[in-house]
Amino acid sequence: MAEKEKDLQEEQDIKETEETENKEESTVEEAGEASEETSEEASKETSEETSEEAGEEETTEEPSEENADEDKKEKKRHFKSDKKQDKLKEQLAELNDKVVRQMAEFDNYRKRTEKEKQAMFETGARSVIEKLLPIVDNFERGLSGLAEGEEHTAFEEGMLMVYKQLMTELEKLEVKPLDAAGKEFDPNLHNAVMHVDDESFGENIVVEELQKGYTYRDTVVRHSMVKVAN
Repeated sequence: MAEKEKDLQEEQDIKETEETENKEESTVEEAGEASEETSEEASKETSEETSEEAGEEETTEEPSEENADEDKKEKKRHFKSDKKQDKLKEQLAELNDKVVRQMAEFDNYRKRTEKEKQAMFETGARSVIEKLLPIVDNFERGLSGLAEGEEHTAFEEGMLMVYKQLMTELEKLEVKPLDAAGKEFDPNLHNAVMHVDDESFGENIVVEELQKGYTYRDTVVRHSMVKVAN
């Protein structure tokens, strides 16, 4: 009996030790599983955090790239606008230069045409005056025979009035007779047709005026025909 009890006791001890060992193994396995779960959770959290951080970095990087693109676009716009303004300035300068040149050319043309018109008028006036001067000469020859202080006929008075009126109009046109008698001979004003030896006159002095000379606006229309002393 005692031996059986011992055997039973030993069996129970063995079972208890086995149970304790099984419990310890289960606890160890549970602890391992728990540690594995915690490590997996930790790895998941860290991966999520890193992914979030990467996403944040990407999101932070995206606006900076967009700003850079906008800056580039803005610079391009400014560059294009500056080019357009430069072109417009060049075109404006060219147009101003053309306008100034055309205005100068027109002013020169106007002055030239005015001079040409004036020259044509002067030429026409000179030709008319040259044709009138022989008429004046004939009036003077005809009136030179009238005696001063005597009564004149109506015809003679009429001829004298016409002569005076003609000379008045010529004077208004700035036609003036040259005073040659007694003056020193000037080839620019006088035309010497005779030379005489006369000691009463100085050398190269106009002794007699044979035909009157006339000027038109300070230019000689007809030289005086004169006799000059040697």
